[in-house]
Amino acid sequence: MASAVTPHALADQIQPRTIVSGWIPYYSVKTVMPFIQKITPSATPATNSPTTCEDNEYSPTDLAALNSSYLFTNKDLMKEVMPFWYTLKSPTVIRDDYSTGNPSWPIADTICLMRKSGLKLIPTITDGTEKLVLSGYLAKPETRTTIVKSIVALVNKYSFDGIDLDFEGFAFVDGNTTWTKTAPNWVLFVKELSIALHAQQKLLSITAPYSFDPTEKAKGYYVYSWAEIATSIDRLRIMTYDYSVAKPGPIGPIAWTEKTLKYAISVMPASKVFIGLPGYGRDWITSVTGTCPVSAPPGLKAGAKAATFRMNYAATKAAIDNATPVFDEKTSEATYSYSQNFNGLTAKGAATSCTASRTVWYQNDRSYLERMNLVAKYRLGGAALWTLGMEDPTATLAMRNVAMSIAPDSLVNSLIVEDITNKSVFYGGIFTLRGSLTLKDKSAAVGIPVAIELKRENESVWTKVLEVNSGIDGTVSIPIKIAGTTSFRLRTEGTWERAESVSSEAKIVVLSRLVVERPTTVRRFQELIVKGSLLPQLSGQSAVLQKLTAGKWQNIGTSTLTGSNGEFELSAIESKKGVVKLRVQVTTKTEQVLSSQFWVVVR
Repeated sequence: MASAVTPHALADQIQPRTIVSGWIPYYSVKTVMPFIQKITPSATPATNSPTTCEDNEYSPTDLAALNSSYLFTNKDLMKEVMPFWYTLKSPTVIRDDYSTGNPSWPIADTICLMRKSGLKLIPTITDGTEKLVLSGYLAKPETRTTIVKSIVALVNKYSFDGIDLDFEGFAFVDGNTTWTKTAPNWVLFVKELSIALHAQQKLLSITAPYSFDPTEKAKGYYVYSWAEIATSIDRLRIMTYDYSVAKPGPIGPIAWTEKTLKYAISVMPASKVFIGLPGYGRDWITSVTGTCPVSAPPGLKAGAKAATFRMNYAATKAAIDNATPVFDEKTSEATYSYSQNFNGLTAKGAATSCTASRTVWYQNDRSYLERMNLVAKYRLGGAALWTLGMEDPTATLAMRNVAMSIAPDSLVNSLIVEDITNKSVFYGGIFTLRGSLTLKDKSAAVGIPVAIELKRENESVWTKVLEVNSGIDGTVSIPIKIAGTTSFRLRTEGTWERAESVSSEAKIVVLSRLVVERPTTVRRFQELIVKGSLLPQLSGQSAVLQKLTAGKWQNIGTSTLTGSNGEFELSAIESKKGVVKLRVQVTTKTEQVLSSQFWVVVR
């Protein structure tokens, strides 16, 4: 028999291109999703038991809040997010900043809720060491390897989909005179980490400040060696922001942004490259005239560190500042200037006043639109937002409009399971996964790589186990044998022309079976011995021999428990000649397992 699984996506649905990603800092998780608690806190899970977050574990109100949050309402624009939660302190210590910052919200619960969005989780690790310490670690093969092992252990601990490295100390702390020495060791480290992660089907993402063609005078932060690590990484997220920090100016002018993008795609596939989008603006003091009263804010002087604000606060801020922002065409950013007057007394009690002149720069919805158009122009992997949810809703809409305008063709990905009964199969039995891929016009999608993914009962994430190409009729057919209850699905990766597709999942229950060795004849009053084993092998399960008497099955002999390999031995004595109909019954925690019926001649 075959069991059909409803296609995950309909061909006539237009799915936006998944070109948005971004960081979720440990201190602002609530910006993108609420912290919700289970109705009844579950007992401490058994060892290796995954954390659950099923809908029925939460109140309808909390569940509605989750589903209406930024992360869940915009998940169709994304394929992954980067929890900004970890700091490297030494080769063996990666500090968990999330748990420290959110002691009342267990990290496993938050990860589980994030996974309900269907997005990949690729957390970021920053460099928390002192000047030149990390570069020193990377200079030694043994400490490089230790760091790799620590990172892989973190990824495996929470079944993350990969890791994102944001090691900015090389660029902004160590000094550019060290880059020539650091760069080759960085390349060796990235390659070693890449091999370790890819061996477990995990992704390696690198976040780095801008870089330009090294043959040009302005090279940028070449220490990150984009060309040398290009084949080892899966993502390059470029920090195309913070162009102006100490002095007033644009956050990330578009010509400067496009220049670094063009260099990146010259050394690696454009699909690996992500443009950075700032969700913040800066407000600088450009001059202060007069003598400020003691009641004025401290640090009121030209050249002071700029104040920052969220983009979604920009309109309110401009109104408070009594200013009208203008859009600077050259840089593709919004800006305005304004003044603040402070009246009061000096420390000696004399009347005084001062005026602070200020200049503001930030990116708005048009800025986002024009940068997302660069994603379309160069067919980039997408955009990376620092941070998710800080942008104005109009900017989110601008990203959505671009994503819809370049929406790829959708696939209908259907899964049928053949050679099963009631979605179950006996242990050791073989069944067939049959997938069908069709395009929008219902024609066969030929030659598409299809990943077969599974998730066992004690697992919370999907694992790719095989990849095959769809045939001339758009189908794939894979014989499968499993040892325990397992869910399956089929996935195809997205390309610029074709959207990612995922079939609905099919859960196959594995039923236990009995292998029995028994005699065909036995003498009266002679011990009738039946041996066998339970598959899969389970110890401590009750086994008993049964005889059909007057149309009913009756236990005979003495029951026993299965051994360490699931084995058992049962015996009984028959006093009358004739033919007896027997079977073995084993009772487990979840089912009653019956052997095939057999006959024994009693002489």
